Amino acid sequence: MRVLKFPMKMIFYYFLGLMGILAVSIAPQAFSERGVYNFIGYFEEFIKFIFYFIEPENWIYYYKNQPVELLEFLWTPYLYSLKILGGALAIGLGLALILNLITVFLPRWLTEPIKKLLNLLETVPDLMFAFLLQLFIVFIFKKFGVELMLFTAYGEETVYLAPMITLAVIPMISFFRILLLITEEEFMKPHIEFAQSKGLSKWKIFRSHVMKNVSPSFFYHGKIIIWGMLSSLFIIETIFNTRGITYFITDDFRPIVIAVSLLLIFTPFFVIYQGVYLWVNDGSGEDLTKYKKDRNHFREWRIWVWAATLRKLWWQHMHNPKFAAGFSMIFIMIAYSFIFPLFKEKPINFINYMKNDEGRIISAPPHPPSKEMILGSDFFGYSIMDQMIVGAKYTLLFALIVAFLRVVGGFYLGVVYHFHLKEYRKNWLDRMVDSIHFLPLSLIAYLLLRPVLWGSPAQGFQNSIFERLIFEAILLTILVLPLTTVLIGNELKLIGKKDFVLSAKLLGGSNKHLLWTHLFPHLAPRLFIIFGHQFIQTLLILVHLGLFHLFLGGTIITRGDMPDPPKTGTFEWSGLISSARYSLMTGKYWVVLAPLFAFMIAIIAMQLIVQGVKEIQQKKVGVLVNNTPIKSKKKRVKRKEYQPVMEDFKLTNHQTFKG
Repeated sequence: MRVLKFPMKMIFYYFLGLMGILAVSIAPQAFSERGVYNFIGYFEEFIKFIFYFIEPENWIYYYKNQPVELLEFLWTPYLYSLKILGGALAIGLGLALILNLITVFLPRWLTEPIKKLLNLLETVPDLMFAFLLQLFIVFIFKKFGVELMLFTAYGEETVYLAPMITLAVIPMISFFRILLLITEEEFMKPHIEFAQSKGLSKWKIFRSHVMKNVSPSFFYHGKIIIWGMLSSLFIIETIFNTRGITYFITDDFRPIVIAVSLLLIFTPFFVIYQGVYLWVNDGSGEDLTKYKKDRNHFREWRIWVWAATLRKLWWQHMHNPKFAAGFSMIFIMIAYSFIFPLFKEKPINFINYMKNDEGRIISAPPHPPSKEMILGSDFFGYSIMDQMIVGAKYTLLFALIVAFLRVVGGFYLGVVYHFHLKEYRKNWLDRMVDSIHFLPLSLIAYLLLRPVLWGSPAQGFQNSIFERLIFEAILLTILVLPLTTVLIGNELKLIGKKDFVLSAKLLGGSNKHLLWTHLFPHLAPRLFIIFGHQFIQTLLILVHLGLFHLFLGGTIITRGDMPDPPKTGTFEWSGLISSARYSLMTGKYWVVLAPLFAFMIAIIAMQLIVQGVKEIQQKKVGVLVNNTPIKSKKKRVKRKEYQPVMEDFKLTNHQTFKG
């Protein structure tokens, strides 16, 4: 029976993933022709496209204005992208396993700096690694005349090693961090102590027990890492000018090409992960956290209760130095961004040509750093420092709002998921949401946002800047909201299995009482951590979109025979990232390094907030955060050893002591 049930579930979940891909594929055309808010028109286009998709004669690709068979044409670039992705995954995973093996046997005082280095490396966007690798290859070639590897493709050339190395950096860091974390947790379990008491060596314990036990958890964590790799693949193929599957998606923007390309990317990872999951766990089992129905408890919830709890937690967390430092950095950047334009007639300094005292032109845009422009100017002559200050409020507030919407929306939907869905429905929703992990988030965001953010030279924008910002925020929230919903719902499920929650349920506690009295106090610190991760992910998506000239609030396109390059109207930070390749290759480093450094500062600040929350949570549960004892500066007073005397001993039977 299970053999028949297994393929039927696979087919059903694959069909759901296919419907999601078709809905995404039709969105750019529907937004352009029917408008952004025409939901009925979108549904009509979706139904039409389903019938169009199932007809094989419509699967064609126009290459140099000549129709060719779509699947046959895309198969070669698809295999090319899979080779790059597979090679990067092998390099990243192999290095992570080796580094984890080495780190496990290092003393603790050496592992702490390694962890801090990993936190720092995670703040560097993936495109920066690509540019640095290209610059390093060029430097070695100029210095020694040795070409280490091809770093860009021309025409029909194929480049493998450079994209693989670049794409492997972020997965290597992520795999290493997860392996190190779950390995350390495994070493603290009782069965490892029992193995040590039997005299087994640390290497044998690591090989025979630890790696075996951490493999399932590591396998499922890898799903999120692969999701990030798929988004980075879209960026890496653009930077190295490779003609992989993502190149042809953007080259022919028709829904049928988008649908087939996304389906090719989606299928292999879906089969691997869903197959393993359904084979190991057939989805049966009873829900151990079923609570009695309370249909009116949603009406009694108030946002102010949630806000008051967060305010109390915020005051508690401000006593943590890391949390306070990270929060202060972000708050100061946003506050100064609002105050700065009030004290300047022209918030952004503009210099077309710099002249000396004699009136001679000494510099043309982009101007290098000088007294007039501390961080230099961009290619239009506008001060980079002024743009970064003015654009900080747009960039940071937008990322904070999107992260907040993802967490708050995921929390309330996670409550519905936990309290009102039966176990088999939860399994269905989990498998449906898992399908999102196999679609590149940056590519999906690019496909959906381009019709709205890319202004027409003739007509400009169809929507106001406020509408464009709202649409982008809602879209980036909806794309990740199913994931945060399932994540928070599973967190509630795990907390609901605790003895104190089960006891409260047996005593007749309502859903409202269980949620706000028992579940939410334990969930709140984890919500902070999820919020920090979503903030960082939003910033990285803005960097990716900026590379393709899709700027926050819209991309300004000028008219004329010699139009200016696309530019941003809000001066948000990703607008300065768009010229990263040209500025680095021409030696104009100041144009891109300053905004990248600003992104890194914002990510480091949020990492400090997350680490502060983790430390406070660890102290609450009794985990020693800092294992290094702090030496007191006070001089210790040497106490005299006390020698007992005969009078200190008293007999319980009141008999006299006879020597």
